[in-house]
Amino acid sequence: MNFTCRWSVTALAVFSLAGCATGESSDTAVPAGGALTVPITYDTLPNGLKVVMSRDTTAPTVGVGVYSHVGFRNEPRDRTGFAHLFEHLMFQGSSNLGKLEFIKLVESNGGILNGSTRFDFTNYYQVVPSHTLETILWAEADRMKGLAIDGTSLQNQKDVVKNEVRVNVLNQPYGSFPWIDLPMAANKNWYNAHNFYGELAELDAATLEDASAFFKTFYAPNNAVVVVVGDFDPAQATAWITKYFADIPAVDQPAPPDMTEPRQEKEQRASRRDALANRPALGIAYHVPDRWTPDWFAFGLIDQILGQGRDSRLYDALVQRTGLTSDIGAGINWGLGNMFNYEGPMLWMLSVYHDKGVSADSLLTVIDAEVESLRTAPVDSATLARARTKLRSSLYGIVDEFSGLGKLDLLASFALFDGDPDRFNRLEAEFAKVTPEQVMATAREFLRRENRTVYTIIPGAKDAPAAGAQEN
Repeated sequence: MNFTCRWSVTALAVFSLAGCATGESSDTAVPAGGALTVPITYDTLPNGLKVVMSRDTTAPTVGVGVYSHVGFRNEPRDRTGFAHLFEHLMFQGSSNLGKLEFIKLVESNGGILNGSTRFDFTNYYQVVPSHTLETILWAEADRMKGLAIDGTSLQNQKDVVKNEVRVNVLNQPYGSFPWIDLPMAANKNWYNAHNFYGELAELDAATLEDASAFFKTFYAPNNAVVVVVGDFDPAQATAWITKYFADIPAVDQPAPPDMTEPRQEKEQRASRRDALANRPALGIAYHVPDRWTPDWFAFGLIDQILGQGRDSRLYDALVQRTGLTSDIGAGINWGLGNMFNYEGPMLWMLSVYHDKGVSADSLLTVIDAEVESLRTAPVDSATLARARTKLRSSLYGIVDEFSGLGKLDLLASFALFDGDPDRFNRLEAEFAKVTPEQVMATAREFLRRENRTVYTIIPGAKDAPAAGAQEN
């Protein structure tokens, strides 16, 4: 569902979590003031490649990530699903590594690897023993220099992706809900609103020339960032990155597409029938403030208050007090990341699965009451403090994700989108500035009923439309 292709090996068990530690073995620190701080080195090679490093000696492993600034949001208009298809093609061989040999190289050295396609980037990352860092950097540079794909590999991977769409979306109950359905219904700009998994006919139409042009343009070093986290020597890593990546030529990049969304002035409603679903589902989407604005930080705390955890207001209202559902899901960039690892316009989404005897309107009535409480009165200081604590905990959780890959992801995103990976170390301070009055003002503007899209899944139809289709 997360546009992710995974490979793993039993050696996974030998790795320990590289996280936020205060002991002498780690370079990640929590100062006396309590703010999370990680060491960050940031530079740009002459060819435009951004390089971020963060040392943490908790475990004798390193994480390596290469992020390219292209995702399914800005793929070619007549080639939907191409960004995801290309993620598969990146494992089909390079100048010195044949088909799938990159995978074998990582696994034979006791590592794991993964790749995924998201709204605004496609990423490839590995976790390996520290002593193999040079080998992995060489291999990543080898495939950035040029892929060795042919018509047979392209057709094979088109078939793989099409089968993935059939298995994960078309033949799954709720397969495109809410992560494709809601963006398609809520957004007006094609770049934000098309079927991200891709139309099967357009995947079929992709040619080898398309693949070559896509690679040459979007996988150029001046459209990418390399991130290294974990137990390594920064000076040595810098030397290796320069040695293997610096001679890859930059390529002129096309002007980025306009992905802006108009201000929504009227509530939207849409639905689709799902032959495989056995229960109705309700999804709600609100457009959120632009990244890095004061309202965006306030909305991050609104998300914690309304939708995160069993102490959230919506969980309390919908699950504990009324029993209208057994669980809720909510978040900014929910289902495909977090509130930090995207670039363009975004939605805050809420999804609920419920019994057939429960109407969507009855759920909306309860949800509206909780939303209105934020829009009409400032939250008390204890509520705001708890929201900050929960958000801080989620940041620590990201740092503590397997061998630092969560930290790697945020550093890559902030470098790729903003040229400022040190934003990571300033996040807590920005959330601390949010006041109860700002929470109310942000809720009043962005939790307007006119700013939302309501989407329902109707179960049990004999002829369900294709993924992403809507019926009003």
